[in-house]
Amino acid sequence: MQPYIVSFIFENREVLTKRWEEQLQEIRKENYLNSISDSVYENTNQEFMSFIFESVDRNQMQANERLTTFTDRFIQTGWPLAYFTRGLQAFRRAILATLSESEHDVKQLLTLFNEVENWIDGIINQLVTDYTGSWEDIFEMQKLSLLELSAPLIPVFEGITVMPLIGTIDTARAKLIMENLLDGVIKNRSQVVLIDITGVPVVDTMVAHHIIQASEAVRLVGATCILVGIRPEIAQTIVNLGIDLGKFPTKSTLRKGMETALEMTNKKIEQL
Repeated sequence: MQPYIVSFIFENREVLTKRWEEQLQEIRKENYLNSISDSVYENTNQEFMSFIFESVDRNQMQANERLTTFTDRFIQTGWPLAYFTRGLQAFRRAILATLSESEHDVKQLLTLFNEVENWIDGIINQLVTDYTGSWEDIFEMQKLSLLELSAPLIPVFEGITVMPLIGTIDTARAKLIMENLLDGVIKNRSQVVLIDITGVPVVDTMVAHHIIQASEAVRLVGATCILVGIRPEIAQTIVNLGIDLGKFPTKSTLRKGMETALEMTNKKIEQL
């Protein structure tokens, strides 16, 4: 910014701060800030204002780096983006009001305010970019974590593992199921893997295709796959679609599948 504006902001910091605080108190009434205590809100206001004032005389690269560091911390604690954008707009209004009291040349006032507006807009744009990027990263990490949790492979007996599936199976999840199956079979030295689809609401051609692919992959690494949880409606759907699941055993319940797996691995449960 022009040296004059930088000097003006520093020389009138007290007045600007007072006007800015008054507008921030109006923003406090917004519904999205209801969950934030008064003390936390006040402390954040002070920190936010101090940060902006300290950024006035820095070059754009330094300001952007500091802004990214500053916003990352608030993103992690759940502060809404609207607080910062509304707050910066309030600061812009405070500067305009103070400038208009000391600068009576309309043309010069417009020139100065245009520069202030570009500066504030630049900060807002950077804030939006940082928030968007951070939330996208968080979303992708959460999505990956949920995918991993949604396709667990559980060893239950020596040589026998179970993969319970719950929810819709799409292409991304099918790929993860395949990877977890193959890694788990080798890691646990599984002889039999039970894929439990009790919690899968719909088994269509695509889902059946993914399951068949998974079972074939398991067979190729030396293990047998048993599909369990075949409910009557699922069985009827499979028949109507003409899907061939005859290449590997199927059972209606996990218990029946486990009994078959125990027989296949020459194991039995002793009654006490």
